[in-house]
Amino acid sequence: MVAMQGQLHGEKGEKGEKDEKGEESATLAAITRGDKRAYVRSMFAAVAPRYDFLNHLLSFNQDRRWRRVTVGQLGWERAPGGRYLDLCAGTLDLAASLANLPGFTGRVFGADFVHAMLVRGQGKSARVVPLTADAQVLPFLDATFDGAMVGFGVRNLADLDAGLAEAARVVKPGGRLAILEFSMPSRQPLRALLLAYFRRILPVVGRLVSKHRTAYTYLPESVLLFPDAEGLAKRMIAAGFGGVSYRRMTGGICAVHVGTRREGREGREGES
Repeated sequence: MVAMQGQLHGEKGEKGEKDEKGEESATLAAITRGDKRAYVRSMFAAVAPRYDFLNHLLSFNQDRRWRRVTVGQLGWERAPGGRYLDLCAGTLDLAASLANLPGFTGRVFGADFVHAMLVRGQGKSARVVPLTADAQVLPFLDATFDGAMVGFGVRNLADLDAGLAEAARVVKPGGRLAILEFSMPSRQPLRALLLAYFRRILPVVGRLVSKHRTAYTYLPESVLLFPDAEGLAKRMIAAGFGGVSYRRMTGGICAVHVGTRREGREGREGES
């Protein structure tokens, strides 16, 4: 699963595609923008007990490596004793990946609006501070953090741009935002293989283990509807991050985006 997020009105990047069949699924069609927040919260609360196990199982343990790469892009060495933010932190795996590194002496605040997920992550690191909070309305002052990261979380936001803007607000100028997110490979046969896995295997295994009827159907569908890597990079630039780049991993199954918080937000359009 590795978190499940996405736009729910059929957009794929900026092309307006719905999915590979040209139709929204019954699962996503039933979730309107207005009730997405409630659906995501209840879904994650329900799957929390088996969340970590399924992440490792369904990704063939690749999620561990993806998180290590993401932390490596954060540039924490510039301020090893600083404060960092893990948004949509879930069970705090990404936060702990940073907090437990040799040489890191700071604090990582893990913010998630599903308390049950944070409870499952307790004990992974003494340097992690869990906090129940919505990524779109963060309870922090401007420029609080030396950097921020999100692991498979931005697809769950009801308003992606609002979440990115909040991240820009709370990160200090010069600090980095690193986003780890799923993407669809463009090359065959990997694309076809991933689609087959998403549609035929992952939902069945996820449903059997988690006991949740729709959670592991929602995941692959949301990936198809979420902006592609180029589209997400543009949204980061619009939110106030400069020098935005991304690195595809495992054949393009996922990508790490990184950008640096600019001094001001004026003149942000068109930068890269």
